[in-house]
Amino acid sequence: MAFGTNVRTYFEGGWHDGDAFVMRAADHGAWLGSSVFDGARYFDGVAPDLLAHCERVNHSAEVLMLTPTCTAKEMVEIIWDGLKSLATDAAVYIRPMYWGVDGDETAIVPDAESTAFSVCLEERPLAPEDATTRLTTTRFRRPILESAVVNAKAGCLYPNNARMIAEARAKGYPNALVADAMGNVAETATANIFMVKDGEVLTPVANGTFLAGITRARHMANLADDGSCVREAVLTFDDIRGADELFMSGNMNKVTPVVEFDGTEFQPGPVTRRVREMYWDWALSEGARPSLAS
Repeated sequence: MAFGTNVRTYFEGGWHDGDAFVMRAADHGAWLGSSVFDGARYFDGVAPDLLAHCERVNHSAEVLMLTPTCTAKEMVEIIWDGLKSLATDAAVYIRPMYWGVDGDETAIVPDAESTAFSVCLEERPLAPEDATTRLTTTRFRRPILESAVVNAKAGCLYPNNARMIAEARAKGYPNALVADAMGNVAETATANIFMVKDGEVLTPVANGTFLAGITRARHMANLADDGSCVREAVLTFDDIRGADELFMSGNMNKVTPVVEFDGTEFQPGPVTRRVREMYWDWALSEGARPSLAS
């Protein structure tokens, strides 16, 4: 079942109302996990960085040995066509997906030429502007390239994230701050992380154990344009505890202030507010507003 409401599904060349059935029991993606997806957002008539999300899902497909069946630009056109039927004031989660249909003679390796494609549009509201979150630690870590496809946005990675969230909830927290294989801070179970200390903005160095997100890159570019560059660094959990501000960066809600990490409390501060303000200013600017008719 879709986690949003008012769903539309693109599959086999056309749009369908509702959460359409697209995968068979014997599809490679169903039983061996060869599925990838990406997530973009539509709100207030714009879909920020939509092309970048479509480019990334094609890259993710190639990492899982699948052959993309749409160019990123074709995918953008398909998505804008689907959005025409939704209210212009709707907040929509945009999810393009690929998965393997057949396997090779071993059954384990997907047949790259049998790749299936779909797009799901789900109305899902953005979090309220004053929404915050709390984090704890988890014993589960981000994997490395030698043991998992961490260079793709692959469905098979998410059961590990689910374990992180379940453990955090059992401790009374909604989310977890996660370590990489070396024990340093990587990201949360659902989003990238930024901290502010003495006016400087820092984020974990992109070391290949987590996806350095598209929204993360947009915040970094906006900060640089505003005269406040971000420094990527190896960060420890003690660094996080000593931060002045802490916020999550992700496609789903863009900027989420963190108000507690395992008993250490934070206040949403001026840098976090400025990052949010700059993101919305950029997203709603004429340069980021393609026409629904295009």
